[in-house]
Amino acid sequence: MKGRVFPLALSVALIAALASGSALAAGDVKKGKKIFNKCKACHSIKEGKNKIGPSLYGIIGRASASIEGYKYSKAMKASGITWNEKTLSEFLTKPRAYVKGTKMGFPGLKKQKQRDDVIAYLKEAAQ
Repeated sequence: MKGRVFPLALSVALIAALASGSALAAGDVKKGKKIFNKCKACHSIKEGKNKIGPSLYGIIGRASASIEGYKYSKAMKASGITWNEKTLSEFLTKPRAYVKGTKMGFPGLKKQKQRDDVIAYLKEAAQ
């Protein structure tokens, strides 16, 4: 029995650590809405409403450069990105480094928490 207690305790501790880590990775929608104020001069979250940048409505799961009627950069068209939490976070860290040649002039969000919050807001806004 002694031999089995340690692995069981380790398993429980590992599960608890993973569960708390995923909870921390989830963004705060309200904070994300505030941070999105930096984005809304160029982007809308309304379906079909493009501005200087494309609408971000329903961006999760969407292929890059896929909105009809918006003129994307050649770099974005060629990127082959499917937007998900990971690709959005990487792009939002430093857009011009992630997609060299993108038209997006925004310098990026350096803090992971801010990126998580904005992504949570984008997910919520698309429902």
